[in-house]
Amino acid sequence: MSTVTAVGADRDATRVPVRRLTVLYDADCSVCTFVRGWLARQPQLVPLELVPAASDEARRRFPGLDHRATLNDVTVVGDGGQVYRGTAAWIVTLWALREHRPLAHRLSTPTGAKLAKGAVLAAAKWRGAQWGGRAYARTDGWTYDPAPGCDDGTCATR
Repeated sequence: MSTVTAVGADRDATRVPVRRLTVLYDADCSVCTFVRGWLARQPQLVPLELVPAASDEARRRFPGLDHRATLNDVTVVGDGGQVYRGTAAWIVTLWALREHRPLAHRLSTPTGAKLAKGAVLAAAKWRGAQWGGRAYARTDGWTYDPAPGCDDGTCATR
């Protein structure tokens, strides 16, 4: 599910311009670290800071976030307090990149959002396949377990 929320109640994060984005990525996931490297090499219109999710640095910067959830769903935090999750996080990250901003605008339409959501779900399924369809467990207790009963690709989505 895609969401945009504000970290601080004292700021109108939906109207504050975005001048910097922090992308929280799973440093223990090969797909995530590959994407992190790709993002770092892209020309950026809005600077991206790439910080491992649930790390000491992420906890220091964003004490109000559910850091366990940032390992489960890609999370991007804007310098104005905006928090983007899921599909919205991918779209805002593409929006920050010079060569991919037009694509981000297309993906932000109702039709484009369906395509973006499908791409995010495919990436999540591929990520889950890294562990042979078994649950991926971290030493901090976080677990990624592919949804049971979705093997035929007919899982209900929100």
